[in-house]
Amino acid sequence: MAMSIVELEKALRGLRLSGMVATLEARALQVAEHQCDFIEALSNLVQDELDRRKTRLIERRFTLSGLPERTDFQNFDWSFNPRLPKREILELATLKFIDAHQDALLLGQPGTGKSRACKVYAWFAVQRGYKVLYREAHQLIDEINLARENGTIRKHRHHLKTVDLLAIDDLFLKVLPPNAGEELTDILMSRYEKHSSIITSNRAVDDWGKLLGDVVIVAPLLDRLYHHGHMLRFEGKSWRLHEAAMRRAAGGQLRLDADRHAPSQGGSILASANGSI
Repeated sequence: MAMSIVELEKALRGLRLSGMVATLEARALQVAEHQCDFIEALSNLVQDELDRRKTRLIERRFTLSGLPERTDFQNFDWSFNPRLPKREILELATLKFIDAHQDALLLGQPGTGKSRACKVYAWFAVQRGYKVLYREAHQLIDEINLARENGTIRKHRHHLKTVDLLAIDDLFLKVLPPNAGEELTDILMSRYEKHSSIITSNRAVDDWGKLLGDVVIVAPLLDRLYHHGHMLRFEGKSWRLHEAAMRRAAGGQLRLDADRHAPSQGGSILASANGSI
């Protein structure tokens, strides 16, 4: 005995085929109106299910990644900073470096697009199916210290060492605790030639030893990052400062326009007096 649409939907939910449930009625209508045959409709239903599962998987990986936003280069104003290494930036966006287990160092002045690029690569990797972890550097170290206090440090370190892409943003933007150098070195060296890492920083690599408090450990760390790595220098003007200046200019213009169109005190009294005569 044939099932009704309602019964079919219930059965599909029991089989955890929610993608099919969502489009079942529409696909059945297509067959009824001879817009497609049964095999084509069934094929479309299967594709609907696959698309739904892929979307959910991407959403789950995005949540687990810790990325604060989904971003790309679509609206990136390359003309604002012509000194940026555009070719190299876009080449990294192919994610070939992840397949090759290579690393990327994005260095340069604040506001030049390092963090934007880092987030783009991480988001592209999420969509491609890689396991990604994005953290600002101070947050990464805080979580490591918290895991040690909670007795979960072994599990936490294993995760940091095995994700396909570890993105560490804004290294040295904030002062790091004394154990930061040892923790970063342990994690990054263990990932060498096994998994990919991205690091962004506004400090030159010559300063890293002093900032980490241990010059000795920095040399082998940088040696490994350079060996199978890409170092991109982001130079030029700060986009954030430019946007802030534009907002201030726009606010000032709005105030000028408001003052220009506002009636004067005397004009208001005159109008009131004329109205009462």
